[in-house]
Amino acid sequence: MITEPPKEVCSEEATTAGNYFISNYPPYSFWTRDHAYEAHTALERAPAPGTPLGIYLHIPFCRKRCHFCYFKVYTDKDAGEIESYLDAAIQELALYSQKPFIGGRKPKFIYFGGGTPSYISSRQLGRLVDAMKRLLPWDEAEEVTFEAEPGTLTEPKLQAIKDLGVTRLSLGIESFEDHVLEINGRAHGSKEIDQTYQYARSIGFPQINIDLIAGMLGETEPNWRESVRKTIALGPDSITIYQMEIPYNTTIFKEMKVLGQTVAPVADWRTKREWVQHAFAEFEKAGYTVTSAYAAVKNPARTRFLYRDQLWTGADMVGLGVASFSHVGGTHFQNEHEFESYMAKLQEGKLPIYRALTTTSEERMIRELILQMKLGRVHRAYFQNKFGIDIQQRFSSPLAKLQDQGFLTVDPDSLRLNRDGLLQVDRLLYEFFLPQHRSARYA
Repeated sequence: MITEPPKEVCSEEATTAGNYFISNYPPYSFWTRDHAYEAHTALERAPAPGTPLGIYLHIPFCRKRCHFCYFKVYTDKDAGEIESYLDAAIQELALYSQKPFIGGRKPKFIYFGGGTPSYISSRQLGRLVDAMKRLLPWDEAEEVTFEAEPGTLTEPKLQAIKDLGVTRLSLGIESFEDHVLEINGRAHGSKEIDQTYQYARSIGFPQINIDLIAGMLGETEPNWRESVRKTIALGPDSITIYQMEIPYNTTIFKEMKVLGQTVAPVADWRTKREWVQHAFAEFEKAGYTVTSAYAAVKNPARTRFLYRDQLWTGADMVGLGVASFSHVGGTHFQNEHEFESYMAKLQEGKLPIYRALTTTSEERMIRELILQMKLGRVHRAYFQNKFGIDIQQRFSSPLAKLQDQGFLTVDPDSLRLNRDGLLQVDRLLYEFFLPQHRSARYA
């Protein structure tokens, strides 16, 4: 897979192994088994008034494991094991539905992630969703997201997915170049992309999203520009772009370790930022609006990422499935991260909670601040009203540093990152961490 060593780059800009993208705070490495009881305690409390509820379901099955994938996925499970897993997820939701934290709430958003949710059959999907709706009705759900791999989709399956109530179909395209797809271990090819997209568009999904990854193995600037051009030609409602990183549990890192490499054989961070900047500029020329460090939408008034916006403002979310993450009333927790242990807990009639951490009010404030920074603009009044904190005073030192670096503007109402800052926001957010969390790179 790794055919040649990467070019020499500045050590600060080289893509080395580890986590770059920040998805939560405090870092996951601070969540422990010793605190798992705190999750059970949180489930027994009534919800804070006005707190939305969401559901995430992890479908961990794939045709192939991508070489850059760091999620918990399986390519060796047979039909019986998949059926048992879906039964376990339903049982998990049934246990949650009886807990006081629900407080009569119905989910505002549902997210099917993976793995590859579109890997399982239409019949399995229908049975799964019917059971979920019986436990917690979806009649108040404003958004239902479904991740899909183009090669697993047919017109009948797409129709079945839409009939479930899916409002956003997210197609994991990543690249339009067959060579890039192949050497990164993707299961689909370019010929399947257009056919799948046109099927989905003809069926009438309210929102179709295309995922791209900047800087995969074998990516070149001409390849990247062509992927951007082809994305615009398809005209999706929204586009998400992530910059390639190499976590420690990926196939790429394992090969690097064998070869004694410290720098990953992918584009350096400066190049990836330049490629995403090119993409955003082209999308804007085509009428899109950049709404975060990772997303552009065709019509901001109609196209939203509700799950993102609600999670980043403190919503509760129940994560179902192996290794899934949850957030309830300020307590973060994760499920058992192996298939067998996850299944065993539910067979015993127990919730499969593996580790947890209850945050302080200050940590919750920092979490929302750093996540909302990814939108490019943070409103000071929000933090004053919710936490009683003037973020300009509380974070005067890191804000001054970002201003001196030319990334940030502070005005009376908000903090605003410019495009250069937004494209490297994950690297900048460590400035806002509490001292005890700054050494942890698992963010």
